[in-house]
Amino acid sequence: MPPSADPARRAVVTGLGAVMPNGNDFETYWASLRAGVSGVAPITSFDPTGFEVRIAAEVKGFDPGIAMDPKMARRMSRFIHFAMATGKEAVAHAGLDFAAMTPDQKDRVAVVMNTGGGGIEEIIEGTHTADTRGPRFVSPFAIPALSGSMGACMLSMEWGLTGPVMAQTAACATSIIAFHDALRLIQSGEVDVVLAGGSEAPVLPVGIAALGNMGALSKRNEDPTRASRPFDRDRDGFVLGEGAGVAVVESLAHALARGARPLAEILGGALTADAFHISAPEPTGRGATRAMSMARERAGVTADEIDWIVAHGTSTPLNDVTETRAIKASFGPVASRLAVSSPKSMIGHLVGAAGIASVLAAIGGIRDQVLSPTINHENPDLPECDLDYVPLVARKARVETVMVNGFGFGGQNAVAIFRRYAG
Repeated sequence: MPPSADPARRAVVTGLGAVMPNGNDFETYWASLRAGVSGVAPITSFDPTGFEVRIAAEVKGFDPGIAMDPKMARRMSRFIHFAMATGKEAVAHAGLDFAAMTPDQKDRVAVVMNTGGGGIEEIIEGTHTADTRGPRFVSPFAIPALSGSMGACMLSMEWGLTGPVMAQTAACATSIIAFHDALRLIQSGEVDVVLAGGSEAPVLPVGIAALGNMGALSKRNEDPTRASRPFDRDRDGFVLGEGAGVAVVESLAHALARGARPLAEILGGALTADAFHISAPEPTGRGATRAMSMARERAGVTADEIDWIVAHGTSTPLNDVTETRAIKASFGPVASRLAVSSPKSMIGHLVGAAGIASVLAAIGGIRDQVLSPTINHENPDLPECDLDYVPLVARKARVETVMVNGFGFGGQNAVAIFRRYAG
């Protein structure tokens, strides 16, 4: 169904926040994407000696104290720190003043902050403490710190927001689903404002070891900035990353009534499943194809109207081929003229925050009429990956309508479509 013409049922983005491997705020992140700056480097958060994979896309120079009271920050996990920082930036960017809202108005503000794993480090640390020191030494704050819903809950408590508080887990599709929920909440008339996004901090020994043993990660330890190379012939796996992002989503009526300037409009999206394998995509790309085609139909746009696809583009041998097949199947002849690029070439794979990283790129591109590049795309993987992947450098272009793809482990497919707000 095409988007509603009713301003109270149209969903627009008015504020953005980011903590990423190549920038600790939205503007720095977006400038780094445009400039092709990689955030991949040797791992510093633990000693990776003896690990087959010793590189990751870590957030750098982040101070949890900017996001939370230092005492509370010590009790919470890293993904919650990221969630709080990005939420505060997005709210400030949107010019929202929650302190001036009445209780009834706060009832109409929702938080949808998703994650793939939550506070995994708290489970590891708590288990180690119980084994080495005994159960009575395990922190009573371990449970809230590891809970996947706590990023959303902490944001709601920060401002006393009493609308729906939600946190979903859908692997690498997770934070695109946040925008599906935001759109539905606004279209239903249940809320006026949604803080939507995702946060993840998975760069831990268990994550690097398990994914490395699975064969999913790049082993370019001596050349980290060139390790993530989506759609390139020489790709050898993805780079695990961490980070978060939040977008303020409002009904158009609410945004205009307070004098806000919409950055983009959410037109629609779709969710499908492969029902095929725990980690590999279904080879024909049927589920991804359906998601892209259904998203266009629900958004009320044609294939010709999509200017850019911010791809899932993981830099794995199977994903990149399958996504390319799916784009061709969904778009037909139009696929050959589409711009398709992947931020993961610069920030690695942020799992539950991968989708919001792509959404932020899409909205930056719409604002500035620029396509961020796929860096390290030096050797085309022909004939399988033969689309326009915006190789190496950013490109000025007409960017009115953007599709964002997210395809997760277990066959979870999520697609959302954004358009420049034109009144």
